[in-house]
Amino acid sequence: MTVSSMTGYARAEGALDGTAWFWEARSVNSKGLDVRCRVPPGCEAIDAAARKAAAGAFTRGALSLSLQIDRGERQAALRIDETALEQVLALQGALGERVDPAPPRLDTLLTIRGIAETVEPAEDSAAAAAREKAILDTLADAFEGLAAARTEEGARLLALLRAHLGGIERLAATAAASAEAQPAMLRQRLEKQVADLLEARAGIGEERLAHEAALLAAKADVREEIDRLASHIAAAGALLDEGGAIGRKLDFLCQELNREANTLCSKAADIALTRIGLDLKATIEQLREQVQNVE
Repeated sequence: MTVSSMTGYARAEGALDGTAWFWEARSVNSKGLDVRCRVPPGCEAIDAAARKAAAGAFTRGALSLSLQIDRGERQAALRIDETALEQVLALQGALGERVDPAPPRLDTLLTIRGIAETVEPAEDSAAAAAREKAILDTLADAFEGLAAARTEEGARLLALLRAHLGGIERLAATAAASAEAQPAMLRQRLEKQVADLLEARAGIGEERLAHEAALLAAKADVREEIDRLASHIAAAGALLDEGGAIGRKLDFLCQELNREANTLCSKAADIALTRIGLDLKATIEQLREQVQNVE
């Protein structure tokens, strides 16, 4: 399977019996699947079906679906509610001089709720069902195009993810090499401190000195962090090879990688390892930013 981005765009058109339409489908990153659908009035059934189809086609992403319909000669008719119109005109007469006596303008009357409404031309149920099916078939084409766009963007994204993961792996190896030199460096530092204490006749016994030396060594031991970094890096690489909807798992691994990098920095006994840890944190953050776009 391939890695898919959550970013993409597609458009699909269709026509049947003098009615033409087109779908636009846009997608951006999101924590889950968020579908927003905009359809013309009277297409509520299409709206519900479109949302259901989106849930079957995609796992994550904020999807915006828009349907535009051109009915050609079958334009909706304008129907005037005569009763409501007469009530408005009678109200003007009842108010007398308190309102403008001039007859109200047509464009003003049409803005009053209830005076006018659009009515779809009469159509048998079989024709309406056939058109609805054709519109939803076009939506499937739009989803296919959107999935292709997300896959194409995912291929570019995959290259960035592998580059960042490779950088993390190299820094982890550098940290491991630097950590190997820490015991010798700590021993030299401790020997100097012991010599200073003995010279000052601090009266500290050898047992106490051995205990302190063991504590220092334990605090500076980053082998567990290095091992866990290697394990998380391998797991992330396996996910990239696996493909599919791996965004959530990669995001979790980024959190774990960052946790180990933080511990590495806190336990570093020299400035060199600290700098490596900071570079590691920066590269992990770059990986995490790209992971937010993975489905």
